[in-house]
Amino acid sequence: MTRHRLSFSHVLLLGVSLVITGAAAGHGMALASEQGAESGQSTPAAPPAASTPPETSPAAAPSPTGSTGAPSASRETVASEAAQSLHVPSVPQDLRSPSIAMGGLFAAIGGAHLAPDFKTIADSRPDEAPSKLLQDWEAQRQHPGFSIKAFYAQHFSPPLRRDVSYRRKADENIYDYIQGMWGVLTRQPDKPMSYSSLLPLPYAYVVPGGRFSELYYWDTYFTMIGLYETGQWDLLRGMVKDMASLIDRYGHIPNGTRTYYLSRSEPPFFSLMVDLLAQHDGQGAYRTLLPELQKEYDYWMDGADALKPGQAYRHLVRLSDGTLLLRHWDDLDTPRDESYPEDVATAARAGTRAPSDVYRDLRAGSETGWDFSSRWLADGHTLATIHTTDLAPIEVNCLIAHLEQTLEHGYALTGQRKLARLYGQRADERTAVVRRIFWNDEKNAFYDYDWRKGQTTDVLSAATAMPLFLRLATQAQAMAVADTIQAKLLKPGGIMATDHESGQQWDAPNGWAPEQWMAIKGLNNYGASDLGETIARRWMARVIGTYEKSGVLLEKYDVESPGVSATGGKGGGEYPMQIGFGWTNGTLLGLMRRYPADTAQILRHNPLANQTPIDVLPPSDPYSAVGPQISPDAPAKPAGDVETGGEPGKSASADGASDRTPTDGNGSAKQAAEKTASGGLQSPQAAPLDQRVSTEKMTAFQPS
Repeated sequence: MTRHRLSFSHVLLLGVSLVITGAAAGHGMALASEQGAESGQSTPAAPPAASTPPETSPAAAPSPTGSTGAPSASRETVASEAAQSLHVPSVPQDLRSPSIAMGGLFAAIGGAHLAPDFKTIADSRPDEAPSKLLQDWEAQRQHPGFSIKAFYAQHFSPPLRRDVSYRRKADENIYDYIQGMWGVLTRQPDKPMSYSSLLPLPYAYVVPGGRFSELYYWDTYFTMIGLYETGQWDLLRGMVKDMASLIDRYGHIPNGTRTYYLSRSEPPFFSLMVDLLAQHDGQGAYRTLLPELQKEYDYWMDGADALKPGQAYRHLVRLSDGTLLLRHWDDLDTPRDESYPEDVATAARAGTRAPSDVYRDLRAGSETGWDFSSRWLADGHTLATIHTTDLAPIEVNCLIAHLEQTLEHGYALTGQRKLARLYGQRADERTAVVRRIFWNDEKNAFYDYDWRKGQTTDVLSAATAMPLFLRLATQAQAMAVADTIQAKLLKPGGIMATDHESGQQWDAPNGWAPEQWMAIKGLNNYGASDLGETIARRWMARVIGTYEKSGVLLEKYDVESPGVSATGGKGGGEYPMQIGFGWTNGTLLGLMRRYPADTAQILRHNPLANQTPIDVLPPSDPYSAVGPQISPDAPAKPAGDVETGGEPGKSASADGASDRTPTDGNGSAKQAAEKTASGGLQSPQAAPLDQRVSTEKMTAFQPS
């Protein structure tokens, strides 16, 4: 069915403030409508589906662009908003994607294939305003012998890339490597540059590595785990502030800190980052960052109040029975700037599908963080069949539940009990939705939900552990998931991203650090600690064994192969294997600390990687953590005991958890009583989290 869409646009204003049209989320609105909606069939185990619902705007507004997606002819270059917020002299910057700002010129460069990785082109900086550059190009390309390659070389500066290749020094071990890589991957506060696509940040930050030379949203959380383990609090705190500054400037955290990422986000891990910071800084972190937490929520929930059953808008879908689900979305329906020629080629292979639909789904697939996977492909293996916007993924729905829990906690700390009660109720309702909608009783796992078909998909992925990681599953569901992971995803090197092999990088045989971490933590939450340790041991052996052969840590690994490859394995996807690598470094440190005996055994088999582990700080429950100094406005009781206006008739346990919380076998009544008697303060010698009683809202993000 043809979908008629109005393309994303920014209205940019000169001056001290930058105004961007659209919803309260802070950037432009893409309006989409679908003709001829039909009722869909739902499976008996699921609520009625919103099959082919109209995608509408609750408050439709005309777009400066036409339905064809062509950019407006007249656009102004604005003074750098980053310069305003960073208090540095203003420089010219255009917040539009380069592909929009430079129109046909960018497309011509894309068609010339001037670089093996087109992200290099997207990150290049023009030497003059896009409007002037377009005029020069229009004039020069009429001349005989015009060369787009020469024009590009004349008018663009290639991006500054710090070499992340790393040669192991004599006797250097895995700990030295990771410590050394923090320096290689750390960037100092950005200096705004004229017409650059980089979104400057006010504090130092760590990039993932390889081609990813800017800050990325969900990568950062797992990198922070390593900073937590090594006690680099200033760097960790600064990165949280960087994220908050992005929310304040744009209304959301973009996929990465480039203008061409502003039209989408990534899995919303900001609330978990605040949890990590609170483990050291105490409850003030929640109070300080509460406005940004709320803005993050408003971005993802934009349009919820006006969305009627059977409608979809931006990140939201409301099923015909009123159930509200989240999906991934991008406000643009054009080729991605960083993969422009590849996207054009993919759309050309899509048959009768409108190219704008393919582009939208490719962009939404990038927002998932799993770019790309058979999870998003209609036929399971062909990228041109991508239909990300038709799916409600497990992760984003779980993460919004955690964000609601965090808002409940933050508002309780600030005495706003009505709001705390509101978000607590929403979190409970969303938890029930996760348990009902995404659970497949026949396959004993959580699956993504195809809201057009009204049923779960058939791709088993490591995301099935996300409800366990965030303590949203029932005990029975968690035990069933453990069995399914062991039977279908566990391999010699850890767990695979999915049980499908498509040639995409987020599929078999690849395993990724964040998925290992969340699965291990999730299984431990529900008492399946033996399986958690098995995954950790196999993954650490694969990562450390590869380091032994290559001297580097990688972005991803082939975990299905029985042997260790110095190059990490098959790779797959749109680009070559990347080294660095932020989230691999961070989570490996967390796992080595959590499993010292397994680590010692692995290091004995890999002597070049061996050395006495570094000392790290013990983890704590962030919702009752107290910072290094107790501030005068600190709560008299631990956060777990703060009145949140729970429903009548629901009593709280000694540790602040209500009787609706599933037990996880991690604590005892004696420990809870001791915690209450001590006022909830954490000593430097606090027991590891796995041995503590959980609070109601304590989730599985701690690097224990």
